[in-house]
Amino acid sequence: MKTALLKQVTSSYSTKIITACLFLFLNCHVGYGQNDFEKFSSLSSPPPPLMTELDACNGVFLTYALLGRVKEYPHVKNTSKQAWAFKAEASLTNVGDEEVQGWKMYVGFQHREILVSADGAVLTDAGDFPAEVGNGTTMMGSTATDLKTAIDTAGDIDQMSVRIQMKGTQFGLGAGATPMPKTIHLENDGFKCPAPSRRATRMFVCCRKDPKVKAKQAKKTKYPPRRKGDITIAYDVLQAFQNNYYAQVTIDNNHPLGRLDHWNLTWEWQKGEFIYSMKGAFARRRDPSECLYGLAGKFYKDMDFTNVATCQKKPTISDLPSERKEDEKVGKLPWCCRNGTVLPPIMDKNKARSMFQMQVFKIAPDTDNRTALTPPSKWNIDGVINPKYKCSAPVRVDPQVFPDPSGLSAISTAVASWQIVCNITKPKPQENRCCVSFSAFYNESAIPCNTCACGCDDTRKCSSRASPMLLPPDVLLVPFANRSVKARAWARLKHLHVPSKLPCGDNCPVSINWHVSSDHRDGWTARITLFNWEDYSFDDWFTAVQLRRTFEDFEDVYSFNGTRIPGLKTVFFEGLKGLNYLAGETNGTHANDPRVPGKQQSVISFSKKHIKDFDVTHDGFPTKVFFNGMECSLPPIRPAKSSGRKSSSISVIALVFTAFVTFLMI
Repeated sequence: MKTALLKQVTSSYSTKIITACLFLFLNCHVGYGQNDFEKFSSLSSPPPPLMTELDACNGVFLTYALLGRVKEYPHVKNTSKQAWAFKAEASLTNVGDEEVQGWKMYVGFQHREILVSADGAVLTDAGDFPAEVGNGTTMMGSTATDLKTAIDTAGDIDQMSVRIQMKGTQFGLGAGATPMPKTIHLENDGFKCPAPSRRATRMFVCCRKDPKVKAKQAKKTKYPPRRKGDITIAYDVLQAFQNNYYAQVTIDNNHPLGRLDHWNLTWEWQKGEFIYSMKGAFARRRDPSECLYGLAGKFYKDMDFTNVATCQKKPTISDLPSERKEDEKVGKLPWCCRNGTVLPPIMDKNKARSMFQMQVFKIAPDTDNRTALTPPSKWNIDGVINPKYKCSAPVRVDPQVFPDPSGLSAISTAVASWQIVCNITKPKPQENRCCVSFSAFYNESAIPCNTCACGCDDTRKCSSRASPMLLPPDVLLVPFANRSVKARAWARLKHLHVPSKLPCGDNCPVSINWHVSSDHRDGWTARITLFNWEDYSFDDWFTAVQLRRTFEDFEDVYSFNGTRIPGLKTVFFEGLKGLNYLAGETNGTHANDPRVPGKQQSVISFSKKHIKDFDVTHDGFPTKVFFNGMECSLPPIRPAKSSGRKSSSISVIALVFTAFVTFLMI
C-alpha cells in the first residue's frame, strides 16, 4: 500500500514538474521559431500545450504545429498547382508510467506534401528525402528511438520527449489557408488514439494504453527493431580501422512475388568515402580521376588510385557472373555470383539472397575515430523486368549476429549494423514492362495490350491516346510492326471504327495472353500464353495471376507448375524442370517472314464449387497479372459475348474442323 501511495504521489509531483518543463521547453522553441520564420506568412507560432492538456493525458502526448509557409517559384495562377514551402514541428512526450520503445508516429498529410527533411526522424514507408508523403507517412526515431518515463528519469524532459522539425513543399490552397494534416496518431502496438483536437495552426492528441489489447513484449534492443519489407538490405560493418572499414551488404527477398534479375544497387556516400576493393560484386564504373582530383586525393597523397574499385560518389554496384564464384580474389562468398538473380522464396529459398563485401576508405575528419561510421544514403535497387522498389533511409539497428567462424557454439557480432527496407511500388501508367491481352471462345476478336503500355518514344506516326484496335487472336503471334494490314482488314470485316491515326503499339518486351477456353456446368478452363519479344531468354521465369473470386476454384495447370498463394489470392506459375526458360525472339522461316517470339503456354482448369452466379465474361479473367514480379498492364475491358446464334455457329464450325483435322492426322 505504501508503494502504491508513493507511486501516486511521485506521479502527481512528476506531472507538475513535466508540465512546467515542457512549457519552458516549447516556449524556448517558439521564441526561436518567431525569429527564424519572419519571412513566412503571418501565421503565429503555436503556443505550448496548456497544463490542462497534459494533466488530462496519461499516455503519450502528440502534437503537430505548422510554423509557417511561403510561396515557392514558379508563381502560377492555378491555385491547385502553386507550391508552398512550409516548416512544421511534431513532438511526442511520454507522460505515462511505461516506457515506449521504438516510437512510431503517423502524420496524415493530405496536400501533396514533399518532405525535404525531418530532423530527428526517418520515414519508414516513403523512401529517402525528398519524399512524397501526400497520402500520409509514418516516422520513427533516428537518434532518440525510445520515450522514457518521468518516474525513471526524475522528470528529465529530454529523455521523455522528442521533437521532429520538418521542412517541405505542399501544393494548393490560397495564401490565407492553414493546411494541416488529416490526423496524427501513435502507431505502436497497444495504444489507442482518439481523433486529434485542433486549435488554429496546431493539433494534438493523447494516446493511451488500450486495456483490451495486450501488446507483444518486444525484445529489448538498444536501437529500433528490424522491420519487415519486400526486400531488406543489411549494411554490416565487420571490421573497423582508423581510416577504413570492411562492410558486408546482404540483400534478402521476402516477397512471394518479388524478384531481381541482373540487379543494380546504387547509393550516395555522405562524407567522401570511396570503395577500395570488393568481393562478390563489382562497380560499373571505375574512374581513378574522381579520387585523384577530389578530396580523397588531397587526403591520401601517396595512394595509387588506379586499382581502386570505384571512386564515384554515387556508384552502381552489380552482382558477379556465376563463372567468378570460385575466384580466389573476388569470389568465394556465400550467396554471391549469380549474375544478379534473386528469386522469390517460394521458388528457391537459397536463391532469395545475395551478398557482397567491400573495403571502404574514409576521409577527414572521420579518420580521427575508428567508430565514426556513416552508411551511404539514397539507396535504390532495380532489375531488368522486375518490380520497382522504393527504399527507405538506412536505420541503425542492433549489430548483426553471425555464427562464430571457429565452428564453436558461439556467436560473433558486427561492429555496427544498419537496415534498409525496400517495398514494391505500383507501376505508373506507361511505365510497365509487360502487358496482357484478353480473348475468349465466345468472341471472335481479341483485346490486345494497351496502347503505349510500356511507354512510347516516337508518336509522330501513331497515336499514344487512341484505344488499341481489336484483332483476330492469331495476330497476337505477330510483332506489332506487322499487324497494321491485318488490323485494318479485321476492322472492315467486323465494321469497326478505324482511326485516321492508328494507335501506337504496347512496346512491351513481354506480353501475356489470357484466353478463356470453355465454360460448362461444373467448371471452366483458360489458356495462358507468354510471349518474349526480346532477343534474350528468361531463365527461371515465373508468372502469377490474381483471381479474387475464383482463386479457391483453381484445380490444375498442365504444362507449368502451379502453387496457390492464399494471402494474395494469387496462383503462382513457373516452368517445369528443364523447361524453365522463356526463349527469345527469333527470325522467321523465310527472309520476309515476321520474327517469331519465344513462347510458353499451358491450359488451366477451374471448378465452380466455391462461387455462385459465375459470369464468365467477368469472373473468367484475372484482376492482376505478374511476370517475374512486375505487375503487367491489363486492358480496361473484357471480351463481350456475341449473339448466341453467331457464337453457336462458330463453335460448331470449329468443332467440325477440329474433328476433320484429327481424322486426317490419324
